[in-house]
Amino acid sequence: MTEKIRVMLVDDHSLCRSGLKELLEHRGGMTVVTATGDPQQVVPLIREHDPQLLVLDLRLAQTDGLSVLRMIRADGHDVPVVILTMSDSEDDMSAALRAGVKGYLLKDMDPEEVIDAIGRAARGEMVVASAMMLKFAQILQTGPKGSAMGDLVATLTERERQVLDHVASGQSNKVIARELDISHNTVKLHVRHIMDKLNLRSRVEAAVFSFEYRSSADGIKAIGDGTPRPKAPPH
Repeated sequence: MTEKIRVMLVDDHSLCRSGLKELLEHRGGMTVVTATGDPQQVVPLIREHDPQLLVLDLRLAQTDGLSVLRMIRADGHDVPVVILTMSDSEDDMSAALRAGVKGYLLKDMDPEEVIDAIGRAARGEMVVASAMMLKFAQILQTGPKGSAMGDLVATLTERERQVLDHVASGQSNKVIARELDISHNTVKLHVRHIMDKLNLRSRVEAAVFSFEYRSSADGIKAIGDGTPRPKAPPH
């Protein structure tokens, strides 16, 4: 039997805590090991319960979420942290990403999207709300551009480019396998090769890379030449 993901919730609104706990446990198959709205209780509770993932609100009555994150790290804990907030500010997301969070989600997301994103974050993926993807792309402007991106794309086979196109559109491996009439395992292999060749760590980064390349001079030229190229990430 697969061990359930152990999650800790930090939100100073009790209704949000109870609602998210209900969502994750009864619809997501996870275990909420502890929850609190008191920033001073976060570190002691992590020591006691050893969660696999912490879901943290960005705005707390006594302090802000990133200050709580700094307290956690100062105490020597490397538990992955996902921000779940009402703020769609690019500045807030940029500060959170610089602080090392594994995800930035919005409270108005569809419940199933929240469940899926938190589960993927617990498995090591970087997750970002689809509504924040373009802002996420802008934050990553310091990444490889132009011909450097073109050189990376050139290492992909035609089939890998097709798979990347579908990944960038937000499709699951199962859907990609059906669309391209190949096996699920073959899709997984292509995705792994794409991640290795493009030096990416998650499907979110693959979507952003696709958008960045498509917007670059080389990408625009390739599209003009009729070469299939990745689409912008879904939003």
